[in-house]
Amino acid sequence: QVQLVESGGGLVQPGGSLSLSCAASRSIFSFNAMGWYRQAPGKQRELVATITSGGSTNYADSSKGRFTISRDNAKNTVYLQMNSLKPEDTAVYYCNADYFMAGSNLRSWGQGTQVTVSS
Repeated sequence: QVQLVESGGGLVQPGGSLSLSCAASRSIFSFNAMGWYRQAPGKQRELVATITSGGSTNYADSSKGRFTISRDNAKNTVYLQMNSLKPEDTAVYYCNADYFMAGSNLRSWGQGTQVTVSS
């Protein structure tokens, strides 16, 4: 299994920016895809953005134009740059990875990092 560790969460005012990082315990070069999801209190976990091994990206409507996902294969890290943050972006943000290992398609999740948008 691959371990994922998120960092970069915190408290930010509305309109501010945060950059999240997700470091993997092994090379991400061959990962099928990596992504960011979030879960607000009392709500289901939802997609924020994904990026494939080829660099193709996909964003939730709520993220488009404000968030940017990227990956650095050399650092085994995926990033989420969040701009123009809104109170409704408050949630625990989770990183995940889809990969093939030992003959199986697997998915790993990080432990999450809290993002709070409030004045």
